[in-house]
Amino acid sequence: MSEILETLENITYDELNEGDSATFTRTLTEDELVLFAAVSGDVNPVHLDSAFAAESMFKERIAHGMWSGSLISAALATVMPGPGTIYLDQTLSFKRPVKLDDTLTVTLTVLQKSPKNRVTLSCDVRNQNNEQVVAGEAKVIAPSEKISLQKPRLPKITIQG
Repeated sequence: MSEILETLENITYDELNEGDSATFTRTLTEDELVLFAAVSGDVNPVHLDSAFAAESMFKERIAHGMWSGSLISAALATVMPGPGTIYLDQTLSFKRPVKLDDTLTVTLTVLQKSPKNRVTLSCDVRNQNNEQVVAGEAKVIAPSEKISLQKPRLPKITIQG
C-alpha cells in the first residue's frame, strides 16, 4: 500500500494579485483542544472542565480563541502565500465562540501589495454554519522564490489521562 504524500507549494509575491483568495479548513477535536491547552499553557477551565463551562456565559466548553488564530497562521504558512512566508503582524477580532467539533474555514484575501514583498491579507474565519468567528488582517513578507516540497509528516501524538 503506497502512501499519498502531500506537496506544499507557495505563491510568490510576483504571482499574488489583489483580490486573490485561498482557504484552509480544520475541525476542532477533543484531542486538539487538550493539546492546544498543553502547548499554550492556557488551562482556563472554560476550555477543559464541562461542569465549570456549563455555568459560564457559553453554557459549554469552548475553544481557545488563539486556536482559531493559529489556523490563520497555518493558512498563511501552507496555502497562501505558503512556504517561505514571514509573518509580521496580525489583528484579530473574536466574533463568536468556537465549540468542539466545529469545522472552521479560514479565507485569506490579498488586500494590498506593498514594496519589499509586503502583502496585507484579510482573514475571515467561519464555522460550518457560515457564521463568522474571527475577523482580522495579516501582514506578511511573501516569498520571492518558488518553493515546492513534501509536506512534513508529524508524529502521532496521543493524550494520556
